[in-house]
Order: sequence, then structure tokens, then C-alpha cells
Amino acid sequence: MGQEGKVVFSAMEVAKICGVVNQTAINWIKNGYLEAFTTPGKQYRIEPDDLVSFMVQRNMTVPKEVLALCKEKHYETKSLLIVDDDRGLNTVVKMYMQQKIEGLSVFQAFDGFEAGALMVEKQPSCLILDLDLPGVDGFGLCRKISENAIYGKPSVIVVTALDDASAEERVKEFGVKKFFRKPLNLPVLFNAVSEIL
Repeated sequence: MGQEGKVVFSAMEVAKICGVVNQTAINWIKNGYLEAFTTPGKQYRIEPDDLVSFMVQRNMTVPKEVLALCKEKHYETKSLLIVDDDRGLNTVVKMYMQQKIEGLSVFQAFDGFEAGALMVEKQPSCLILDLDLPGVDGFGLCRKISENAIYGKPSVIVVTALDDASAEERVKEFGVKKFFRKPLNLPVLFNAVSEIL
């Protein structure tokens, strides 16, 4: 906490948020990359807006709780998690989205367990999800996302080759935004992701 109960971060807290060692955060400040002020006790303090601005410029994923502290609400990191056990397709979708959407952070998971861990850690704004996954399947993931805020409440786009007429209805009950069947039409998928982001 800073003056007048205002939230500010120490260099150590910034290091933890950015996933670096304390000295790296201090070097960012000393080199003028990260805006900071000094307390009477010669400690660095960083305003939430300055930290978010710095992180967005470097395509770092900004935690939602840090975004919530900003006075300016125009910061929103664009991040996407692609969950599909077909590694080739997963990578093609990743490359296509990164070419089309400037400043997009893309993460990949190849099974349901990996997807759950990445959602908690990275809090992506959008999820492209295959339903037929090893481990926790896509239906289970949709349920978990809808029931638990720990996953960051991403907007979910389902893509599936499952020959199940009720699949769309089942996932829409969990708040899924879009539903596509494979084979994928990348421009249509891109439009859906752009709309969400």
C-alpha cells in the first residue's frame, strides 16, 4: 500500500508478477524501462498503471487482479489458449492467429490436464477447445470453467470432430460462445476469436 491507501508494488512484487528475479525488476527500473518512484527510505515503488503498460509492451500476460487496480481501464492483454491433442493442427492455428492478431499471446495445451494448469497460470481471455481430449475431456473442462473462477472465466470456442449431434447443445449450457465442427475453416475461426478479443 502506498500513500492514501493507494496500491503500489515493490520491486520484489513486480519481479514475482513478471516471473523474474528481484534484480531483473530493479534493472528495469534503473535502466528507465519501468516507471517507478522512490520512497523516503530509498525503496522503489511502481504504480499499477505503469506496471501494466510495461507488461503489455512486452507481450507479458497481465494478471486480472493487477489489471483491476489500474486507474486507466484501457489495458487488456490479448491472450489465447489452444487446446487440441492434434499437435499439427494446434500449431497451425497458433501460427495463423499470431500472424493475424498483433500483440496476441498464444499458449498451447495438448490435453485437458495441461489446459487446466495453463488456464490457472496464464488466465487467457479466449480458449479454442477440442472436445475429444486425452485426460479431462472438453466437456469436463467446459463444466470446470463455468463453475470455477480460478480458470479466469475465458470465452470458450469449441472445435470438434466428434460425431455427436447433442455436443453443441451440451457445451452451450456451460456458456460456450461459439461452436465449430472440423475440418476447421481458419478465417471463420479467426473472425470468432477477433470478435471475442
